[in-house]
Parts: sequence; structure tokens; C-alpha cells
Amino acid sequence: MRSFFMTLAPERADTPALDVANPAVGLSCRHCGATYPLSPSHVCVECFAPLEISYDPDLLGRVTRESIERGPANLWRYVGLLPAGHDPARRVSLGAGWTPLRPAPRLAAELGMKTLYVKDDSANPTHSFKDRVVSVALSAARELGFTTVACASTGNLAQSVAAHAAGAGLRSVVLVPHDLEAGKTVSTGVYGGTLVAIQGNYDDVNRLCSELAGEYEWAFVNVNVRPFYAEGSKTLGYEVAEQLGWRLPEQVVVPIASGSLLTKVDKAFGELGKLGLVEPTPYRVFGAQAAGCNPVAAAFARGVDTVAPVRPSTIAKSLSIGNPADGPYALDVARRTGGAITDVSDDEILEGMRLLARTEGIFGETAGGVTVANLRRLLREGLLDPAAETVIYNTGDGLKTLDPLVETGGPTATIKPSLRAFEAAGLGDD
Repeated sequence: MRSFFMTLAPERADTPALDVANPAVGLSCRHCGATYPLSPSHVCVECFAPLEISYDPDLLGRVTRESIERGPANLWRYVGLLPAGHDPARRVSLGAGWTPLRPAPRLAAELGMKTLYVKDDSANPTHSFKDRVVSVALSAARELGFTTVACASTGNLAQSVAAHAAGAGLRSVVLVPHDLEAGKTVSTGVYGGTLVAIQGNYDDVNRLCSELAGEYEWAFVNVNVRPFYAEGSKTLGYEVAEQLGWRLPEQVVVPIASGSLLTKVDKAFGELGKLGLVEPTPYRVFGAQAAGCNPVAAAFARGVDTVAPVRPSTIAKSLSIGNPADGPYALDVARRTGGAITDVSDDEILEGMRLLARTEGIFGETAGGVTVANLRRLLREGLLDPAAETVIYNTGDGLKTLDPLVETGGPTATIKPSLRAFEAAGLGDD
């Protein structure tokens, strides 16, 4: 078996294709159960609830640990559990996935925990977990006959769509809020696609994309092909289980934007148990939000099922979705598994970023700071067991969100180029 805690080389062009049939057979409503054929659709016409992929259980049952381990060292090792990408000639891939699951003993010791891991998705091609969902979504889009792909984004998704589209020879049109971090804007525009800044927040951008999806024959990855797109997040659950030696962790902490990532990690754990790929042991799922955009955490704290929209105001822009589509489902997962959903202030987010970097050498973006800061809060409030094996998800690279740290992240000292100046500044002291 491959080493659990290292990043392996991305899939090579000469990697033999596995003979794997597509297990996806249709779409089904997450609320009323109405069924539909596989198509670029995302809303049930009966009750307007979201649609998700339905699978043939017999085809899923053909997947074994051995068939997965024979696959490429990226997310497509799980192709037998995904709804697209089964024809390698039409697969859209930059090699995302199989990112490190890093033991975090120094962070664990500082927080008083026994066993802690960081699933570090900043190692993906465009340095965020969005490469997983985009690879699956664009593979589905190509299979459905689209030549233009589009999205609404808070930054990471925009960059990933632009990069994957460029690599696949597809046209991209990405829409983002006008006040996005400069690093994310530049690193999206460099791929040569169409980048549109909208005067508004993410929810305004998303509404416009919903309108555009009705007018243009484009694949909007988080609108009309969202059921395919969302399934890519399951690979973050599959990988953790495989990297732990084919077993489930006892606790996970997941950042929440739309809520889809949290629900799909839970779905992945459940699927692995049902398929006999892991022992279906109990696990608890915790969600992490910023106080400046906390609709799901607020609903959890109030003990209600309705997630009331908010207007985001936080440095964690990648999590700034005020009306999260999967918010109610994230609540269900946290409650069903015995977890919780909490929030933290911007100051706590910055401290979380510094703490992860200082103890483990991982520079996570603001979303990573949200996760670490909420981990600390969950421990402080006795909601998360410090003795239980825990995995936290770092979903992006801190180099994308430098702005909040500029004022405090400068040199320790500025001195003249002399030994006397160095010693006078106390820099040689132990």
C-alpha cells in the first residue's frame, strides 16, 4: 500500500485506463424523491428542492480497495464512485487529489489533543479543494456536450474553473464579487478566460448566474451541473479513510461556505461503510464558520432547521456565502452525528492562521484559520473530544489571502548590515 502521508505524482498520460462503468443512472430530489434522467439540471420541478446523483448499487458494489489502489495517484482513483470521467479521453484533469494527510502533533499538543491530522488541500494544482469539484464538473460538462463552462465564485472556484478550462481547451466565463482579494483575481485572469467582476456580494453574483444559465447554453458548474460538481467533494472523505488505513476518523472539522463540502464528506464516509470498504464506525462531523457570515452556525445555536440568509462581512471571503444552498443539510449532518457548528471572530481567524503556520508549517488561507479557530472553540466549550482521533480540513493556500496579515506579517526587525546591529537588536538570543 502507498505511504499514507505523502503527496504522490499526478496521473501520467500513459497511466492505463481502468475498465470502470459509470455508476450514475439519474438524478433524484433530496426532498421528495422525484427522479429524473442524467442531465444539466439541479432543481426538482415538483418541490424546487436540490437534485443529486443517483447510482446503481450493483455497479458501486464492484469497487474494491484493490481496484482503488490500482488507480492513479489523484481523485480519479475513485472514478467507480463518481458520476463522470469514466472515459479518460474526455476526462478533464490537472491531477487534483491524493493530497497529504499530515499528522499535526505540535498543534495537537498546544490544544491539548491526543491525535490530530490536517488534510491539506492547498497541495492541489490551483491550491484549493475546488480543483476536485471542478475536475468532476468539467468532465461531466464535456460529456454533456458543453463547450463553455462558467461559475459564480468567491475566488478559489473561479481560479480552478479558469485553469481546468484552459487545460481542456474549453471557454470559461467566471463571475466574482468586485471586492475579491487581488491575489485571487490575478490568478484567475492569467488563464485567459472571461473574468467578470460584479458590483455586489457572492449571493448577488450567484443570482445573476442563475439567470444567465436560463439564457445561455453554458455549463455553470455550481448551477445547472451542480449535482455532478458536488460529488467531487466526496473524494476528500474517501482519501482520509484510505490514508488512515481504510478506516474512518472519530471526528472531523470542516469549513462551511455553501455547506456542500461538509455534507459530501459525510456522504463519502457513509458510502464507504455501506460498500464494506471500511468498518462503519461512528464519527462526528463539526462545521466551522466565520462570525461575519454564520447563517448555519446561528441556526444550529438556535436549534432551528431554517437557515436565515445574512449579509457577509468577514475576512474569510472564500466562506462568504450568506444564503448557503446546503445549509439545512449541513445542520442535519451535524445533529445526526453528534457534532456541532460554531463560528469565530475575524481576530480569532487570524490567530488560527498563525497557529497552524507556527506549529505545523502549514500556511492556510482564511478558511483554514476559520477551521483551526473553531477547533479551539469546540475544545474550549467541551463540544469536541480531545482524546478522539480528529481530522481538520485545510481547503486552500494562505498565499491567496495575504491582505489580512500584511500589517502583522512583516520582518521581525529591520537593521543595518553589521554584526553589531544584529546583536544590538537581540536577534541572537536563545
